Amino acid sequence: MIFLEPLISVLSRPVFAEPSHLPVTWLGESTDGERLAEFAGRLCYMSQKNPAKRETREYLENIKKQGHGSVLEHANYSLLLEGVSRSLTHELVRHRAGFAYSQLSQRYVDESTANFVMPPAIIGDEALEKAWTRQVEEAQKAYVGLVEQLMTRYAWVPDKVHRRKMAREAARGVLPNSTETKIVVTANARAWRTMLELRSSEGAEFEIRRCAVAILRILKDEAPAFFSDFEIYQAGDRAEAAKIAYHKV
Repeated sequence: MIFLEPLISVLSRPVFAEPSHLPVTWLGESTDGERLAEFAGRLCYMSQKNPAKRETREYLENIKKQGHGSVLEHANYSLLLEGVSRSLTHELVRHRAGFAYSQLSQRYVDESTANFVMPPAIIGDEALEKAWTRQVEEAQKAYVGLVEQLMTRYAWVPDKVHRRKMAREAARGVLPNSTETKIVVTANARAWRTMLELRSSEGAEFEIRRCAVAILRILKDEAPAFFSDFEIYQAGDRAEAAKIAYHKV
């Protein structure tokens, strides 16, 4: 299977349990994650009675404007990314602070039927698509052949599971960066904002930029107040990008 775009699933979102002895005077529509951040912010000043009569999303807009992003760190969102390449995840995992990752292991998982992700720059050009497809198919054939030969070479290893691991970890070297992978990504809202600011910009690599814009759309739906200052637009290179109003909250 050739992926032309990422598949993103929301695995978890915050569940806020308000303590009965510190009730907040809530105003306006909000999600659990947004209420959690507001509660944390109000605790700092014991302003649970909401003296300014601000709606939750108005309150959080002011938080972003003032640059008090630490309260956004309480809200975590976990996403499953599929249909992304190992080239993309090599860049993604560079974002460390506030992030957790669990990625498919090529040492244990058989890649003889692996899927691939076509680079966005190639999509739509028939000649390039054919050339790229031919190369990834040849790479996969080479992988299968190497695994078979290595299983024979390591026939003396009594543990078959360990033998397969030894074969696959060596054979995976011929697989391209376009090999599709799956990764669970968890991050707090502040960390997501930083990653999305960088990776949805016009200067980002095309595939991770496409993925970042897709993630942004999902998170804007999950918690509008955390990501309302992002604007998605059509860039001059004919691909979508996004820009942010409050830099490095």
